[in-house]
Amino acid sequence: MSQRHPIVAVTGSSGAGTSTARIAFEHIIRRQNLHAAFIDGDGFHRYERDAMHAAEAEADRHGEAFSHFSPSANRLDKLDELFAEYGANGTGKTRRYLHDQNEAAEYGQSPGTFTPWEALPDDTDLLMYEGLHGGAVTASVDIASHVDLLVGVTPTINIEWIQKIHRDIRDRGYAPERSADVILRRMPDYIETITPQFARSDINIQRVPLVDTSDPFIAKDVPGPDESMVVIRIRDPQSFAIDFPYLLTMIHGAFMSRPNTLVVPGTKMRMAIEIIVGPIIERLTTKR
Repeated sequence: MSQRHPIVAVTGSSGAGTSTARIAFEHIIRRQNLHAAFIDGDGFHRYERDAMHAAEAEADRHGEAFSHFSPSANRLDKLDELFAEYGANGTGKTRRYLHDQNEAAEYGQSPGTFTPWEALPDDTDLLMYEGLHGGAVTASVDIASHVDLLVGVTPTINIEWIQKIHRDIRDRGYAPERSADVILRRMPDYIETITPQFARSDINIQRVPLVDTSDPFIAKDVPGPDESMVVIRIRDPQSFAIDFPYLLTMIHGAFMSRPNTLVVPGTKMRMAIEIIVGPIIERLTTKR
């Protein structure tokens, strides 16, 4: 952690909704006129697409669990190095993973490849990470120790699966069966690597459906914001000066389910994030 160079990380699995949370953070950063270094966690995967498929096939032959959630499928050493260097000096290197043709065309590369490593912009106010491993801890790295504000995004598992299945079909052309295979492949790593991060996070955001999601593999639609509630757990409200009575007056339909847990309508999720997190980021950057 560093007062001069704060790091904010939004972490969660594929399909969890971290991109939605990131939009709320971008609004906060823009409104506060801050200059942020944005980091996409996919840039720290170890393998390009073809090599990843080969590594998965090799793991299958040996009966081993292997997925993008696996520490061994990622350069967590590079991510740890980036966070440490940014916290100390406000510098570091990152790259992008090019998911599709539109992204790849900008760089004149093929989809499923990485851009070269590049230095972060100079004189940024904070580093903003979104990805799978913002709070990861392994035998060799402790990424969570560098983070000043760790936010976990973890909808109930069936919503997460429904969102992933629909995204895979819509954006990647997967058949539902292939998406289900990916979910099964990732389950051991989800339990061992992704889930423990939510015990370390400062804030957890969990969307809970109000409609039947009992079989996510046949769901026709992703439950909308008006068909869900959002549970927001703040690990230590006092350390972030959270004013729950104020939040209850500002967010219509909100209520407290526990002393550190706020429940809001799904349509108010982004508003709630901005009201809660905005003052925290302001304090982090003011200390800077």
